Amino acid sequence: MYTTVNDHRTFYSTGTRETNPSKPSVIFIHGAGMDHSVWVLPARYFARHGYNVFAFDLPGHGRSDGKPLKAIEGIADWIGNAMDKLDVKEAAIVGHSMGSLTGICFAARYPEKITSLSLLGTSTPMPVTEQLLNAAESNDHDAIDMANTWSHSNFGQQGGNSNPGLCMTMSGQRLLERSSDDVLFTDLKACNDFTEAEDLLDQISVETLIILGREDKMTSPVAGRMVAEKIRNARVVELSPCGHSMMSEQPDAVLDALVTNI
Repeated sequence: MYTTVNDHRTFYSTGTRETNPSKPSVIFIHGAGMDHSVWVLPARYFARHGYNVFAFDLPGHGRSDGKPLKAIEGIADWIGNAMDKLDVKEAAIVGHSMGSLTGICFAARYPEKITSLSLLGTSTPMPVTEQLLNAAESNDHDAIDMANTWSHSNFGQQGGNSNPGLCMTMSGQRLLERSSDDVLFTDLKACNDFTEAEDLLDQISVETLIILGREDKMTSPVAGRMVAEKIRNARVVELSPCGHSMMSEQPDAVLDALVTNI
């Protein structure tokens, strides 16, 4: 589906179902260099279980026009504007990695618009190594290789998947390769620069679920547990074997966890 947000054509997946104003809503926010396609399984599930689904391609990602937003605060405000445009009064917010930082910022800025919060592969702050940032700034393929390799556990790097014929690492690589120049760098820098995320945690009052991969090399599970300790109504689900790319490594377990919080 397409709409216009902040004067730019914007794509969002509805999980292949029509939206209905009388139903509750859930918004999925992807991570750096990604798009709506990482949410295919949960989007389709919730669309078929009584929810309006909005899995956005953020500006400059996937099928959405515009430039990638340079700050997490800007992405959070963009989500708020998208909700206003689509007449979504409130929604459950689900964010992965960069999307989890957006969810934290959104929950602090728009408490009246959020019914629950699910944070996947999160940490506060979310520093990015200088090596990865420099490669991404140069649009060097090494940035894709690093991000993709570090996002998968040893299990994920073996290539197999519960879905026959699907190679997790190659799927992750191709998704990042589809991004336009500067998108991955802009996203990673936004994560790296959002140093005030930790200060917002005690402002979050909604039920919060944090899903961690025990073998996550991008956002360590230790950091994720610390996030949970600082949110009043937070609980943690840990997945193993699982790295940062949890929606591909453990899709069923991620969905099972989300069902308990949305």
